[in-house]
Amino acid sequence: MDILSLIPTFGGIGWAVIAFIVALSVIVAIHEYGHYIVGRWCGIHAEVFSIGFGRVLWSRVDQHGTKWQIALLPFGGYVKFLGDADPASGKDGGTINALSETERKRTMHGADLWRRAATVAAGPVFNFIFSILVFAAVFYFSGQPAARAVIGELKPNPGNEERFETGDVLLSVAGQPVQDLTDFYEVSRELPPTGSVSYVVERDGAEISFDSIFPFPPILDSLQPKSAAVSAGLEQGDVILAAGGAPVWSLTQLRDIVQEGEGAPMALEVWRGGTVLDVTLTPRQRDVPTEDGFETLWLIGFSGGAFFEPQTIPLPLGEAVTGAVTATWNYILTSLSGLWHIASGQISSCNMSGAIGIAQASGHTASQGPVEFIMFIAALSTVIGLINLFPIPVLDGGHLVFHAYEAIFRRPPNDQVLNVLMTGGLMILMSVMVFALSRDILCV
Repeated sequence: MDILSLIPTFGGIGWAVIAFIVALSVIVAIHEYGHYIVGRWCGIHAEVFSIGFGRVLWSRVDQHGTKWQIALLPFGGYVKFLGDADPASGKDGGTINALSETERKRTMHGADLWRRAATVAAGPVFNFIFSILVFAAVFYFSGQPAARAVIGELKPNPGNEERFETGDVLLSVAGQPVQDLTDFYEVSRELPPTGSVSYVVERDGAEISFDSIFPFPPILDSLQPKSAAVSAGLEQGDVILAAGGAPVWSLTQLRDIVQEGEGAPMALEVWRGGTVLDVTLTPRQRDVPTEDGFETLWLIGFSGGAFFEPQTIPLPLGEAVTGAVTATWNYILTSLSGLWHIASGQISSCNMSGAIGIAQASGHTASQGPVEFIMFIAALSTVIGLINLFPIPVLDGGHLVFHAYEAIFRRPPNDQVLNVLMTGGLMILMSVMVFALSRDILCV
């Protein structure tokens, strides 16, 4: 195992843990607040709202009689309702039996079935709502590309010097007319890799012609956690000039070279801020989502795009929300598909991430900027909300199954059977967590 691959560029293991704690605390707070506020609306009293476990570091009691606290171990949280024996909402029979009929209605075990079900479901639902709000805000403030293909910001690249300028309007690429960004993408997709492409741009009312770089050069816009690129020390903004001794001009050309190498170590020539570096890395096999499932590819581990960021205009709020709902739904579908393909053995279990992998990803995305980190938290919130809906006792989904049983058979599950199922569910959950952690340690 490459131990260095566990150290994200954000500044080391310590910073990765801090980023992980921040991300997890935000998600847990949103999830538990969903339980708390819907429970309160339904007349169920929350005795404790805790971020973290163990020794209490800070606490206060609000006007509703709920104790809000921050505990020493910041790896989760809980809401303890009246009548709960523990943070997992186990039944405290002694306390409940001592309550009056009116007071029992304020417990998670004595309230009407629909009130209990709504309170349980609210945690995952609030995770999804949080994700949608974050995605919508990012989409709204990022805007959408302008009607014409206007250069908003140039990415650092040796081929951009004294060629393009911010505000240039692309009129043609390689002799093909360009009306908008869609035309630009379609024309660029058909071009063979080459070191020089002819352009015509409109600048200050005049048309200017010149030759410059390929439209989609191998610029590292962002790096993927636990990737060959991170292990080799590549950085965001690097430009790959050559791979395996051959000059590289386009993203697709680099992708083909990497696939042909079939995982063999590869020498790269990298441009970084005016300096050319020699880097050697070994591509890694990864299972990449496709429309039909997953595809196994050799990857360096970065994403890229055009040589510029397009000029944007405000995005209508309705479109931002619609796009956010779609993004959240796609995360759910991709997660379910990935779990199914892992369970059925169609893709490697190394696609799972445990606490170490999530911490590494937290630190890595935090190193790429606040927007990227917030988007990561939103995506992780969706996944955690989804997992909590799985029908496993101790998870919210397990409690909803018990409520469904009660609705069908007009009686709650037997307490002894319930305790056995809860213990079994906890064992299943712990086993999955240990297995995921083993993937973090054993997989590279």
